[in-house]
Amino acid sequence: MKRFSLILTVMVVMIIFPTRAQDVALLDERVKQLLGKIENLEEANSGQKKQIEALVKEIQSLREHQQNVPTTGFASSEDLRELARKVQEIEEKRKSDRAYLEREFERLAKLAGAKTSPPKNIEREKPPANHNPLPGKGVEHVIASGDFISTIAAAYSKELGVKITSDMILRANPGLKAERMIVGKKILIPVPEK
Repeated sequence: MKRFSLILTVMVVMIIFPTRAQDVALLDERVKQLLGKIENLEEANSGQKKQIEALVKEIQSLREHQQNVPTTGFASSEDLRELARKVQEIEEKRKSDRAYLEREFERLAKLAGAKTSPPKNIEREKPPANHNPLPGKGVEHVIASGDFISTIAAAYSKELGVKITSDMILRANPGLKAERMIVGKKILIPVPEK
């Protein structure tokens, strides 16, 4: 029986060992797969660590930059209160100015509606006492640039063959002033009879 049990044990062992060899091969393959997956996870983890480190550096540089930027470009709550107070002052001044203008307009409207006294007689300028009526007839002349009463008188005296003086031209044109000759204005040149 010992033989039989020994043979049986050997047979069982032989049956078991080949099965175990297959299990070992499968197990070995699974271990290799798991090792490959672990390596992939480690690579992904190291990539994420690098990204996190880069983001941390960027956040730190942004914080430093923000601390270095002067805050004068931004309005504080105190600045806003001061601005609101000034706007309120301006609004109050505007209202008082409006009330003043309304009172003045009402006063002017009352003045405009009141009866007015008739205008005073304004004495008109009388011609000089030595105003002599001009003899004869006259010729029209349009004042050109550079014309003077004396040159106009001399030119017409020569052209017409009679003596015409500056004084005669001024008397023939009331309101004409020798020092203020308006270019383009028509004046009368008196022509005395011969």
